[in-house]
Amino acid sequence: MNILPGLFISHGSPMLAIEAGQVGPALERIRLNLPKPAAIVVLSAHWEDDVLEVSTAVRPQTWHDFRGFPEELYKIQYPAAGEPALAEEIIALLQHAGLDAHANAMRPRDHGVWMPLLHMYPDADIPVVQISLPRFYSAKQLYQLGQALAVLRERQVLLIGSGSITHNLAELNWSDQADVPEWASEFRNTVAQYLQSGDYESVLDWKNLPFLRRNHPTLEHLAPLFFAMGTGSRMSLVHSSFSMGSLGMDIYRFD
Repeated sequence: MNILPGLFISHGSPMLAIEAGQVGPALERIRLNLPKPAAIVVLSAHWEDDVLEVSTAVRPQTWHDFRGFPEELYKIQYPAAGEPALAEEIIALLQHAGLDAHANAMRPRDHGVWMPLLHMYPDADIPVVQISLPRFYSAKQLYQLGQALAVLRERQVLLIGSGSITHNLAELNWSDQADVPEWASEFRNTVAQYLQSGDYESVLDWKNLPFLRRNHPTLEHLAPLFFAMGTGSRMSLVHSSFSMGSLGMDIYRFD
């Protein structure tokens, strides 16, 4: 039986939707190298909430939750269906794990979900369920959230944490040839080395990671990594690059 992995995807700028760069082909290769999922579950950095919620919408709207980008971005639609029955099962799994979860039938689908999926599954023919990012959860609670849903991998459900390995918008350099600053590369390298050696605890203890606040002034783009870590005990590097100097675009696989 083929068991799908969990993934952490650095989704980068909204421009990824129309400018594939290095990451678009890497996302496409994921599709080519995996069995087609029966469904996809995504925890995105862009749905922060006070509580843990699961989208039960039949067909969530495509939400262009950004400003100041080219008009063509706002015309993109990702019409993949939701899957309310799976969403309700997810709620039950989370509650069984001691995580209080609720249904949300109104939430639209933010770009942290649809943007990477445009490259992975452009036909939008796989149901997608989104989970909120509880802003008061610790790293270990997000890890437990991933653990609670890992059983779905055995049923051909692809679990994705969508964020960014580094994310400091104030430090971005829009030059095509921008150098990667040491504080970004050291943070990224340290996290990857910990994960590849199986030292998850040192990543979950995020306060001691080098240059943490320089790379993540706020933690919402790092948090989906903790969720993805919970989905599998073995990490492998799928892709690593930087965009605009310091914006890390890593993709990790968890089995």
